[in-house]
Amino acid sequence: MSEQPSEPLLVEPLLVERRDTGVVVLTLNDPGRRNAMSGEMTAAWKAAIADLRADRDVRCVVVTGAGSAFTSGGDLSWLADTGADAVPALRDRMLEFYRTWLAVRDLEVPTIAAVNGPAVGAGLCLALACDLRYAADGAKLLAPFTALGLHPGMAATWLLPEVAGLPLAREMLLTGRVLTGTEAATYGLVNQAVPADRVLAAALAAADRVAAHAPIATRLTKVALAGGGHPDMESALRWESLAQPVTMTTGDMAEGIAARREGRTPRFTGS
Repeated sequence: MSEQPSEPLLVEPLLVERRDTGVVVLTLNDPGRRNAMSGEMTAAWKAAIADLRADRDVRCVVVTGAGSAFTSGGDLSWLADTGADAVPALRDRMLEFYRTWLAVRDLEVPTIAAVNGPAVGAGLCLALACDLRYAADGAKLLAPFTALGLHPGMAATWLLPEVAGLPLAREMLLTGRVLTGTEAATYGLVNQAVPADRVLAAALAAADRVAAHAPIATRLTKVALAGGGHPDMESALRWESLAQPVTMTTGDMAEGIAARREGRTPRFTGS
C-alpha cells in the first residue's frame, strides 16, 4: 500500500501571543526570508492590528522577529517586478503598504520593538514607529533605499528625524550608514542595547511595567506624546488641564492613591 503524500505544513506569517498581564507579543514569522514584509505577512499584520485596536484588555504590544532578524523590510522580489507599472498604481499600492504597517503607531496603547537582529529599510521604520525600542548589541539598523535606486519610503524621512534628529537621519539616508544596536543606543535611535539573548526579555520587562500602570492615564499620555509631543508649552498646559482631570474621576486614581498609602501594589482595572 503506497503512502499518501503528506500535507505541506502551513506556517503562520505572524504569531500573536496574548499574555495574562495584557501584553501582546507580535512575532514576524518568516525566518527563512529574514521576516521580509511579504503580501501574506502584510495581510496578517493588518488583521492583527485591527483586532488589537478593538481589544480594550490590551495594555502594551511588543513586536519582534523570529530567527536571527527583526525584519529585512520590503520584499525585494516584488520590487524587482514594479518597473512596468504606472506611477499612480504604484503610489496607491505603496500608500496602502505604508499605512498598513505604520498603523501600529495609531494604537492607543504603548508599543515596543524588540529588535533581535537586522532591521532594514521598511523594517527599521517599523521599529521607529513603536514607542520604545530595545535592540541586540550587534543588530544592524540601516535604511539602504538610495543604494537600491529608491527614494526612502514608509515615512523614513519623518521617523528618522523624529526619533534621532536630522543630522543622523541625513547620514543614514544619504550615505547608507549602518548602526549596530550599541551605536544606535548612543544616538537615542533605540532606548537600550542588550545582548542578543536578552532582547525580548528586556522588551517584555518594559512592557510589564507599562501594563502595570493605570490604562486610561497611560493611553492619554501616549496621545500627549504623539507626533513628537505638543508644539509649545501652552498647548501642553491646555491638554494636561483637561486630560489630568479626566483621570482624576477614575477608579484607578482612587486605587493608585489607596495603594500608595497602604504600601501595596495597585490593582488597576481601566475604570
